[in-house]
Amino acid sequence: MPTPHISAGDGAFAEAVLLPGDPLRARYIAESFLDDAVEVTAVRNMLGFTGTYGGMSVSVMGTGMGVPSASIYITELIRTYGARRLVRVGSCGGISSDVGMREIILAIGAGTDSGVNRARYSGWDFAATADFRLLLAAVDAAAAGGHVAHVGNVHTSDSFYNPVADALGTWQRMNVLAVEMETAGLYGIAAEEGVRALSVLTVSDHLVTAEETTSEERERSFDDMVVVALDALVADAA
Repeated sequence: MPTPHISAGDGAFAEAVLLPGDPLRARYIAESFLDDAVEVTAVRNMLGFTGTYGGMSVSVMGTGMGVPSASIYITELIRTYGARRLVRVGSCGGISSDVGMREIILAIGAGTDSGVNRARYSGWDFAATADFRLLLAAVDAAAAGGHVAHVGNVHTSDSFYNPVADALGTWQRMNVLAVEMETAGLYGIAAEEGVRALSVLTVSDHLVTAEETTSEERERSFDDMVVVALDALVADAA
């Protein structure tokens, strides 16, 4: 049945869902990678599609930017539409000098300045981590496709324009690979709801070198991470 933010009927979504922040990226993924893709929701122009990949039913749903927006869609997908394997496919800002532009990061864990996981974990610090089987499948898929993929921690920030003066220095000191805005929230919800999740990210800009991509590139040129995510979901289901 429809939810307040996803107007779709029963069975509209697959149990495997890709989660780009940008709804236009969701459309691009559906049109470029899925067979027989059908738009299943467009409430507030937050687009969702379901099709097949490698013979497996898979959906792709935009989440918007930040933990609050993403949490709405992730929670409704899990509780109402039966999503059980959720893979964020998004952009991130590179921090480590070992990470290059347009390279892939597989987020094994996510630190955060958001309070959402402390709220769900009685005020304590929660270890927001990826599902190991999905992570391993993504590592194998990246290697098989010849894609450069880094495995490590990211930082999920509530603020795109971070007000902390030496945030970059803190992240570098703790060997954080990149900063983004949704992963810790996804991993926290997945743990609470008993489902499986992973973030597959592409470096769209670099906080050290000041390199960056355009909005059009972020929407359309990050194909490698989508292939890695889809191949990982297929291998995981086998």
